[in-house]
Amino acid sequence: MHEPETTYVGKACAYITRGGSELLVFEGPGHEGLQIPKGTIEPGERPRTAVFREIREESGLATLSSVEKLATDVWTRRESPPKAYVRHFYHAEVHEPRDEWVHVVRDGGAEHGSEFSFSWIGLDEARERGFALDLDDYVGHLPARSALGGPPQAAD
Repeated sequence: MHEPETTYVGKACAYITRGGSELLVFEGPGHEGLQIPKGTIEPGERPRTAVFREIREESGLATLSSVEKLATDVWTRRESPPKAYVRHFYHAEVHEPRDEWVHVVRDGGAEHGSEFSFSWIGLDEARERGFALDLDDYVGHLPARSALGGPPQAAD
């Protein structure tokens, strides 16, 4: 019997932090729990370009103070028929005064009209909580600022 070939889908994933101590998360209709901005990389698009586009489309945030690559992995979405995501994780720092907001996607794509409810959670809480689709796999790689407001420190 012939085994079906695995379908690989590129994904750009964004850990967006504020003040070195909070992570941007959302819950929305049709989602499987707590998530971060992320999405499919379009044909011919580079992962870094895709992460900027996905952040803007899903959150409305357009100004980031830094973006750096954290990791790339292959995550199995389902065994049959086989489908895997090639996930590219980035860390972006942002200066955002809003503590919560709802963003409506207006890009004309498959998520057009979808509402994403954004809020911030502490990095310590993010490290302890499970996220949908194992999107928390690299939260531990984010630099943490000490409780006394000192310089960022490497996470365990």
